[in-house]
Order: sequence, then structure tokens, then C-alpha cells
Amino acid sequence: MKKLALLAFLLSMPLVSMAQEPQKPIKVGLVLSGGGAKGFAHIGVLKVLEEAGVKVDYIGGTSMGAIVGGLYASGYNARQIDSIFQQTDFDALLQDFIPRSSKSFYGKRNDELYAVSLPFNKFRIGIPTALSKGLYNYNLLAKLTHKVRHVRDFNQLPIPFLCVATNIETGEQVILNKGYLPQAMAASAAFPSLFAPIEIDGKMLIDGGVVNNYPIEEIKALGADVIIGVDVQDDMKDRSSLNDATRILVQISNLGMIQRMKEDAKKTDIYLKPDISSFGVISFERGQEIVKKGEDAAFGAYEKIKELAQKQQASRRPDLSVCTDSLTVNRITVNKLDDFTRAYVLGKLRFKPGKKISYNDLKLGMDNLSATQNFSAISYSLEPGPNDTDEIKLNLTENTTRAYLKFGVHYDNLYKTGVLANLTYKKLFLKNDVASFDMILGDNIRYNFDYYIDNGFYFSFGFKSRFTGFNRNVETDFADGALLEQLGLKSLNIDFADWTNQAYIQTIFVQKYLIGAGVEFKHLKIESETLQQNDPVFENSNYLSLFGYLKFDSFDNKYFPKRGWYFTGDFQWYLNSTDYTNQFQRFSVAKADIGLAQTFYKRFTLKLQAEAGVSIGEDSVPFFDFVLGGYGYSPVINVRPFYGYDFLSISGDSYIKATATADWEFFKKNHLNFSANGGSISDNLFEDSQALSKNRVFGYAVGYGLESVIGPIEVKYSWSPEVGRGFTWFSVGFWF
Repeated sequence: MKKLALLAFLLSMPLVSMAQEPQKPIKVGLVLSGGGAKGFAHIGVLKVLEEAGVKVDYIGGTSMGAIVGGLYASGYNARQIDSIFQQTDFDALLQDFIPRSSKSFYGKRNDELYAVSLPFNKFRIGIPTALSKGLYNYNLLAKLTHKVRHVRDFNQLPIPFLCVATNIETGEQVILNKGYLPQAMAASAAFPSLFAPIEIDGKMLIDGGVVNNYPIEEIKALGADVIIGVDVQDDMKDRSSLNDATRILVQISNLGMIQRMKEDAKKTDIYLKPDISSFGVISFERGQEIVKKGEDAAFGAYEKIKELAQKQQASRRPDLSVCTDSLTVNRITVNKLDDFTRAYVLGKLRFKPGKKISYNDLKLGMDNLSATQNFSAISYSLEPGPNDTDEIKLNLTENTTRAYLKFGVHYDNLYKTGVLANLTYKKLFLKNDVASFDMILGDNIRYNFDYYIDNGFYFSFGFKSRFTGFNRNVETDFADGALLEQLGLKSLNIDFADWTNQAYIQTIFVQKYLIGAGVEFKHLKIESETLQQNDPVFENSNYLSLFGYLKFDSFDNKYFPKRGWYFTGDFQWYLNSTDYTNQFQRFSVAKADIGLAQTFYKRFTLKLQAEAGVSIGEDSVPFFDFVLGGYGYSPVINVRPFYGYDFLSISGDSYIKATATADWEFFKKNHLNFSANGGSISDNLFEDSQALSKNRVFGYAVGYGLESVIGPIEVKYSWSPEVGRGFTWFSVGFWF
């Protein structure tokens, strides 16, 4: 018996040993599919997983799943990601918004004239490869992943991570588990036609959803025992739902994925499919509703989720502490470029090695490069340098498109209708030159020609030629009212034509201010059919002058600014004339214009403006007098807007004016505003101390404005106590 008992004891020892051996911990893999804005549901699922105490050991994602998954893997918790998405301007992200401050003065002018810009090559009009370079998204992800910016193996992230992209040249799947994390996430989310492809290791990559929208096998291969999957991709839509281009594109890209998802769902231990059928891939404005749908889906499987959490050690994910928002730049490297030097690139960045910069400085530098339109793709990585510094490694793709066709439309009460067609050609003679020709057809035919050599902070050179003309009844006769009084008329119908040519040199100093000087040749002709019995021609002379100017402009929007200020000052000295009127004597004209805008309570903006002009010298040619009145047109010579008075109503060789505008953006891009302006205008205004009080004029206006793709659409009702009647003015499109 003793021998049998001893034998039984020895045989049972391995079983006891096995029972006491600790159980292998369960490894949980999380798979997040792509689906655009519907991927907000991933955040709701993560919130519930954290509440239940589930510890995620591996994350794999595609497209928006890669964005959410990458942020979670880098250390953020669900609440923080939710907060990040709520604060993100998705309109700016989709449009690849470049702030106006990043654009050169020439670039600002171009972007505020044309509604449509299309590549033009070999007499064929093309379309852009994508609506956006994706740079806004790239910069944002770079800032958000600051803590892990030097991690190059995604298995070394706080949670091992991978995402999927598509090689657009081969159609093959590319697994991104190494490299620069923001670049990998951006590549996985590069939705075709919306965002430009991203080049990584010589491969042109787009949205991974094209080939694999649910990387379950790849997460299993990492060692996951249990898979939680969140499916936010569309099901097949019927014809009644396919009512826009975006939905059709999504349906096409989903054809193969939907069948594959049925098989992948069977392999998923906890499969979550939020009810988001009423949302689209760009329904970013309904983000919180979509997050709630993700929570609802997770709570529908809460028992399984809680049971899984109980098999793990309870996990509560703390907030990721982001203690710094700065970089010390040790070095900046740029890939080899054919047409642009490293000095040109550094000049546009506006920061140099050895400087401490913020991520906003980094973003502005990239925006400056993008605003040149000389690069079709811009990416970078932050590489570790000595003593906790960073090397910025830039990869730029030069834009091979040299010619563009651009179009715009405009209507106002002075020039009437105008359709603008533009041809812009870069590198016409030199690497950094731009030639631009505008032809404006409509009630008044006009043109603009610009040739500009951009040398950045060095001296730049240019030539401009412009013809402007209009026909209108006006209340000034360029003779202090003497002619109108003689004829017993209140107004004249005039034909106005101005042909101006300028050659100039300019430069930028203190990185902000534009200063320049040049020589101008002008032909001015003014005639009136009203004076057929007399000489109908007022003026028909050529003028030669020298000019100089100083400009600064930090307005965030030319037409509806919310913040910033601007200043323009110029001086022009008229040296010679063919003197049609036999009145010419040398004289000068000095002008200054300053404005400030500030937004209060988010949607209420106050804009203040002051301007003045004076003619210096003996009484000379009255056709260069300042003429005030009207609104909504592009000024010519010394014709300036003034509320309360009709176009070209009051004139004098000197004036001073102040304007205040209160603007309320009551709904996105919709504005209600009230304006008041006052001033004085007369001859020799600043020489007579009584003139400022004797020649006062005032006017007011209420209006509605809409920011549209073709430019501002505005209607204003204006009146003045001195005039005794009101005016209604319409303006449609960018001013030109």
C-alpha cells in the first residue's frame, strides 16, 4: 500500500506543478477600419473599452482607423482624442488651408482674384491630382505625436501599432510598421482625389482602404489572442442614396471590401458595427453624434467586453502629458532639387538651424513653402540630434506644372459685369519668375499683365501693364463743379480709360514689410458724350512719374478679416506730360491707408480703417484728384470707395477718411455688417485750418455678405444725411 501511495504521489506531481503554473496573459488586438468621418465612432468604442478596463496590446488601422489608432498607440487616451477631434478645423484640413500670412504679396493677390485654377500643359487643360496636399493634416499629426517623434519601430510605441496603405503604382498592400509615425498615418489616410499620394521609401502611397480596410490578419500575426474589431465602412447603397460624387466614389472603393469584411467579421471575437448609415465620410460637423454611435455599439457588447477585462489586469489609461511644444533645430537637410537652392528653401521657412521653434513656427514654415506652389508634395521627419535637439529632414517634390489657366467672375455698379480669364506661366525665362496675363471681358474690357522675378529677401524685379476703363454717370466734372454749373447739369456721362505701365524693384525686410520703387508711364483719356456740342474730351495725355511704396498686410482675410492689420503708403512724383490741357506742372501725390481688425466673442469683428491723400505742388492736373463714392469695386488711380455717396461723387486734391465696420458672422460664412465713414475732401485741405471742419462728409451702410467659392457676394444699402437719398449696391465675386 505504501508503495502504491508513493507511486500515486509521484505521478500527481506534474499535475500539481501545471496547476500552479501562472496562466499566460491574454493579448488583445484592436482593429479599426477606415470610413472617413464615420471613424469618429472608434473614439466612442475606446471610451467604453477604457471604462470596462480592457487593456489593448496591439492596434492596427486603416485610413481614419490609422489616425485614431496611431494617436491611441502613441499614448493618448480616448477622452484626449475626443477633445483633439473636437478642436480640429476639418474644413481647413480638407481644404489644406494655408493662412494668408504665409503667402507673398503676389500670392495674396493671385488667391484673391481667381475662383478656379487648372493646370495647363501642351494646350490641354488638366485637373489637379488632388484637392489637397494633405499638409495641414501632416503638420497636425507631427505636433500631436511629439512625445514619440523619434520612434522609428512602431512596436516600440506605448502600444505596438501598424497601419495599411496602398501602392498606387502596383495596387499592392503596404504594411507600415516602421518609419515616421505622422507620415505613416497620413499615407494610410490619403483618400484618392481628396489628398495627394505620399511617397515613402520610393513608393507612392494612398488610402489603405483600397486594398485592406480591416487589417485583422496582420494584428493576429503580432500575437493577439483576442480581436476586437470596429467596422465603420459603408454597406452597399441603393440608387436613391448615391446622390453625390463622394458617395459614388466610396461605393466604388468599397465593392471588394464589403465581401471581404463578411469573412473578416467571422474571425473577429468581438465585432462592433456602429449604426452610422445616416452619416457620410465627410460628416465631420456631426462628430459628437458619431462618437455616441460608437459608444452605443460597444455598450451593446458590454458583457463580452467586461468579461474580457476581468481576464486581464484592470487597466485605466491616464492622460498623456504633453509638457512641451517646442523644438531645438540642430540641422535642416533638404533633398536634391533641380530648380531651387537650399538657401531659397530656408528663406521660405523663415527659421534657421540653431534656433528654438514652436510647432506653429514649423507649420508656418511648411505653409510658406506650400504657398509658393513650386512644390507638388511636401513632407518631413524629425530626426534625433545631439543634446536633445532635432534635425528636420525635408523631402520636397518640385512642381512640374508651369502653366495654369485661372478664371473668375465679378459684378459691381461701376465696372458692371466682368469675366476674368488668366494665363499664368512660371519659369518663363528664369527659375524663379512668374508671368501672368488677365483678360477681363464684359461691359468694360480690361487687362492686366504682370512679370515678376521673385528673389525672396533679395531685390526682386517686375513689370506691370494694366488697362482699365468704364462708362458711368458721375457727379464730378474734374473742375470743382464749374462745368456742371455752366451747363446746368447735376451729372455727366463719362468714358474713362487708364493705360498704366510700371517697371519696379522691391524687397522684403524684417520678413514682413514690402518696400519698392519704380518708374511709371501712364496714358489717361477722359471724355463725355454729354458735351457733344463742346469739346467732348477732358483729357488725353501721357504722364511719366517715379514712385515708391511701403506695404504690410497681416489680415487673415482680405474681404472679411477677423484679425490682423495692414498699412500701405506710397508716394508718386509726376515729372512730365504731353499736357493735353496745357495745365501740367510738376506735382506729387502722397497716400497712406491703415486698417485694424479684431474679433470679439468669436463671431463679432470690429474693423477700423483710416486713410488720407494729398497733392503736393502747384495747382496742376485735376484728373489726379481724389474722387470718393460707391463700394464694391477695384480702385483705379485715386478713385476710392465712400459710403453714403454714389460712385465718383465728390472730389478734391486732398482728403482724409475714417471708417468703422461692425461685422457679425451669424452663420458660417454669412455676415451682417454695419459701417460708418466720415472725412473731409477739398482742394488744399491741409493748408487751411478751417477746411477740415467746413468740408466734412459722412455716410453709413448696412449689408449682407456671403463668402463663396467665386468670392464675396455682397449687397449694401448706403445713405448720407448730406445727400438725402440712399443707394443699393451689389457686388459679386473677387474684386478685379
